[in-house]
Amino acid sequence: MRYVMYYLIIINITAWLAYGLDKWKAKAGKWRIPERTLLFLALIGGAVGALAGMFLFHHKTKKPKFYIGVPVMLVLHCLLIVGAVSWFL
Repeated sequence: MRYVMYYLIIINITAWLAYGLDKWKAKAGKWRIPERTLLFLALIGGAVGALAGMFLFHHKTKKPKFYIGVPVMLVLHCLLIVGAVSWFL
């Protein structure tokens, strides 16, 4: 269980950093991180970091696949965690 917690911390920090980096690159007119990558980071467990990055950096907040998709992923992750914890207890 400890390794799952470490994974979630790392993936959420990575997602948060990716959203911040993409926002910086957007402002600087540089190469961008693909939307598919940003959504994938949220899907594989980084939904909290992605949501935090969206609000903190005001990034991707007007695109439905982000402002709907990332919170839906977060709810699904929470349900998976609750289900896993109840299964093992």
